[in-house]
Amino acid sequence: MVAMYTIFGRQVGSHVLAMATLGTLGAGVVLSLGGSSSKKADASTPPLNAKSKEEESFIKDFVRKAEGEKK
Repeated sequence: MVAMYTIFGRQVGSHVLAMATLGTLGAGVVLSLGGSSSKKADASTPPLNAKSKEEESFIKDFVRKAEGEKK
């Protein structure tokens, strides 16, 4: 025998309520853990706050040369 509950004027079995609860919980977990697939910036270097393109290129060249001398 299945326990029946009256919800919105309809008879619903306890097994249906259990499946709906587990399905809703599972869908919520999948959606919350999914995250976004947006591409993130390279976290190994801080962002450049250059005021001009020349300054930005100078900083990038300087860092590139400095890293080349380390290796």
